[in-house]
Amino acid sequence: MAECTTTPSSGCLSWSQCENKLLYVAEKSRSASEDGPDVDQASRKDRNVYCEDWGEALANRSVPVICVADLQSNSVAVLPSVPPDVSPGQALWAPGGQAVFFVGWYHEPFRLGLKFCSNRRSALFSLSLDGHCERLTGDDLSVSSPRLSPDGSTLVYLQGRVFGPHNQCLSLQQLDLKSRKMETLLDVVGRPQAEEFAGVYEALPSCCWSADSQRVVFSSARRNWKDLFVVDRRTKKVTSLSDNLPDDSKPYGSWKLLTIQGDLMVVCCSSPNTPPTLKVAFLSAAGEAVVWCALHPPVPTLDFHWSTLDVTPAADEDNPLYSGLDFGAILVKPSLPLCGSRMPLVVFIHGGPHSQSPAEWNSTTAGLAKLGFAVLMVNYRGSTGFGQDSILSLIGHVGSQDVKDVQRAVLTALQTDPTLDPERLAVIGGSHGGFLTCHLLGQYPDFYRAGAARNPVINAATLLGTSDIVDWRYTSAGFQFSYDRIPTAEALAAMLQKSPITHAAQIKAPVLLMLGGRDRRVSPHQGLELYKVLKSRGSPVRLLWFPEDGHSLSRVDTQADCFLNTALWLQQHL
Repeated sequence: MAECTTTPSSGCLSWSQCENKLLYVAEKSRSASEDGPDVDQASRKDRNVYCEDWGEALANRSVPVICVADLQSNSVAVLPSVPPDVSPGQALWAPGGQAVFFVGWYHEPFRLGLKFCSNRRSALFSLSLDGHCERLTGDDLSVSSPRLSPDGSTLVYLQGRVFGPHNQCLSLQQLDLKSRKMETLLDVVGRPQAEEFAGVYEALPSCCWSADSQRVVFSSARRNWKDLFVVDRRTKKVTSLSDNLPDDSKPYGSWKLLTIQGDLMVVCCSSPNTPPTLKVAFLSAAGEAVVWCALHPPVPTLDFHWSTLDVTPAADEDNPLYSGLDFGAILVKPSLPLCGSRMPLVVFIHGGPHSQSPAEWNSTTAGLAKLGFAVLMVNYRGSTGFGQDSILSLIGHVGSQDVKDVQRAVLTALQTDPTLDPERLAVIGGSHGGFLTCHLLGQYPDFYRAGAARNPVINAATLLGTSDIVDWRYTSAGFQFSYDRIPTAEALAAMLQKSPITHAAQIKAPVLLMLGGRDRRVSPHQGLELYKVLKSRGSPVRLLWFPEDGHSLSRVDTQADCFLNTALWLQQHL
């Protein structure tokens, strides 16, 4: 038996071409391998045996199986012969309906957290319904997002390196199913030129092919935006579909492909002051303009403005191994200050660290702007959208390079915009953004007036044994990870030295902490560690505890509670 549960990283739901069968991934029952009258006794015997899972947001997801529901016979079958050392997911039907393709994540010697991690060792497999399984890619790679062309001739998928940055620039590969020939369609982009394609950083939509099976459409980060691209298999030329837009489409900062059916694209576009809008358009021939049409009346633009900043590190902040990199930021602010001639500035830092604050709608940013705060979102070096060199530059330099980048961006904004009040500054962020929040409060204690951190990393050394992504704890500090690695005094000292806890004694600003009791990525005891240090020193600190929430603090009631408390905290102290 199998429990029908899909996961954010590996789940799937795919109809066969005849629409009589449904392919999905489910969790294998703990007692599924037991048969006969001793089932109950075996279950009781094994009740307390530890069972690994796939970490944050995937608790109790351990042994997935591929299932086929037959609507005609009203039956469900579990496909046999999946290799025992892999966990299958992202399955789809092969041409003809007599086989499936799937991604298999290797889970030996033990499982590491899967969510938000594109660097897990995995391979692409073909599995016939009668049980013949074949590995199609190398076994020392990370693969994801297999997508079959409409004519059934070609499979495209994303490929990256194992370990290293948890999220990275990926290559787009194509596999000719007849000849089994592999070919790189889009390679990893090391250092993109201004306004050029910067690489692939996110999963492909489930439907991304043009009707003629010659082009692939996808969204990806490009500097401070999310952009829409199409790549031609014949020429390997990639083109932005959001360049040279008419005036009525220019307010939108980011474009995300939802699906494409018969060359009809459905996209979601938004900007920091314009809520999401659904638009459709037919994919035109190469060189012809795409004509977009909104699916609903125009969404009104709110009464605040946004702009992007290009920031260059100071000479003494340049990374000698990756010299010459710049980064970006997005400044959102009300049209007019609510009181006085200047407005307070809230620095809002994304987590990851290998993610992005794109120029798209963000309810927290919009809410703060409506309350009279300017908001600066910083895409420090290491963010996606700036090339693989930028991502690699942060390895071994967390707690210094990223901290200096955020501070440099804040100084740049203050120097270029006289409406910002340098005496009323606050900093907020979650996960690695919370890590940077606490670093900035400690390293620049007289600069910021308040801070708010969601599930922050406070002490990387004590986090090592509790996080579901122990590999990243080594990598971020500049050490090579291996499964059999045992902590050393050198590694633990380096992790501690890069942590905000080393600057906690210098924190003067009031700190709001928001912690998820079920966080598997960053233990809530990280935030508690800082809370106790600040309490012992009489520093103003408030802690919100959400016992049923995880790392993302994503429950609706939790999100509302966090925003309201953050807004009140900022208003009180700014």
